[in-house]
Amino acid sequence: MHWRRGRVTAVVREWPGVREVAVRLDEALPRVGADPGTEPGTASDPAQAPSSVRATALVELVGAPEVGEEVLLSVSALARGLGTGGSAGVVAVPGRLPADPPPAPGHLVKARYTPLQAMVLGVDEQESPHHAALADADDLGGVPVVVADLHSALPAVLAGWRQARARAGLPGGRCVYVMTDGGALPAALSRAAAGLRAAGWLDAVVTTGQAFGGDHEAVTLHTGLLAARHVLAADLVVVAQGPGNLGTGTRWGFSGVACGEAVNAVATLGGRPVASLRVSGADARERHHGVSHHSLTAYGRVALARAEVVVPLLDGDLGRRVLAQAEPLEDRHRLVRVPVDGLDEALASSPVRLSTMGRGADVDATPFLAAAAAGRWAAGPVT
Repeated sequence: MHWRRGRVTAVVREWPGVREVAVRLDEALPRVGADPGTEPGTASDPAQAPSSVRATALVELVGAPEVGEEVLLSVSALARGLGTGGSAGVVAVPGRLPADPPPAPGHLVKARYTPLQAMVLGVDEQESPHHAALADADDLGGVPVVVADLHSALPAVLAGWRQARARAGLPGGRCVYVMTDGGALPAALSRAAAGLRAAGWLDAVVTTGQAFGGDHEAVTLHTGLLAARHVLAADLVVVAQGPGNLGTGTRWGFSGVACGEAVNAVATLGGRPVASLRVSGADARERHHGVSHHSLTAYGRVALARAEVVVPLLDGDLGRRVLAQAEPLEDRHRLVRVPVDGLDEALASSPVRLSTMGRGADVDATPFLAAAAAGRWAAGPVT
């Protein structure tokens, strides 16, 4: 872990649970992963390393840094140039520790055995007012659960769902996001979830596993799903990892493999698993062009239960490629081919910006059309 000290020069922005600040470092970022033979003056030269960075503070863990205060930062991801939000992490504001939290029930520890482990009240633990409702809960009652690889699919799924419900003369219903721990652990880092909540598109967030900070905390994905149904009365559940994604360019080494496990959990609990494909028309990597190998592996190898796999009917060569790539999944699942006409209008109504892998919908609309198609299908009758 790479540490730096610095001083806050500005508050950049904030949203519930998060304050992002500009920090002037006492020492430039470390040089990590650079070629030892790097010539002076190049981008990898320590002399060219930035002396000021953006840093993200989770205010419930470390407090809210103010301008002029010293902060301790974790900068490892920045030093390696990783796409983990593009900011450092505030580990502490040593001159002003946050106040102790008020006495409260709860003994679930998340981000366990790390210095910033958080103690929370689990929706399913004995001290919870919902323990009785979940003690013997074992059935989702057929509620549709859309499973998606990337966090960026969340607003698009909801856009497709809401449009389909509106066309049927139905209200949007209660929508719950069940966040797994494959990406970011703190739910507060999701500006999308915050914006969707503020707009009335999303009713609640349930954080599962090591993820924390949702409206309700759950020990496992299974209890998170049951809480969405039996505590929050969800009409739609969306399961996806938090912001961020880990991949290694190998067949099995990616966090999205959990999509297959989520399908199994939904089916085991009597829900209606709807699998959203990760699709791209602009990703330069062959393994992610058309249907990503993430979806093909997770649904084709990991998911043992039958799901409704939504294949968006796209135009041209890309559409034909997607259909051909998805076809082998029919050995295990039910493929449903869903038109995407009108979904661009649904996506345009999103109250939050659509972006995936650094690309907006203006550059690559395909990922969002695919996710919206899953939302559209989830809103319709099972046939």
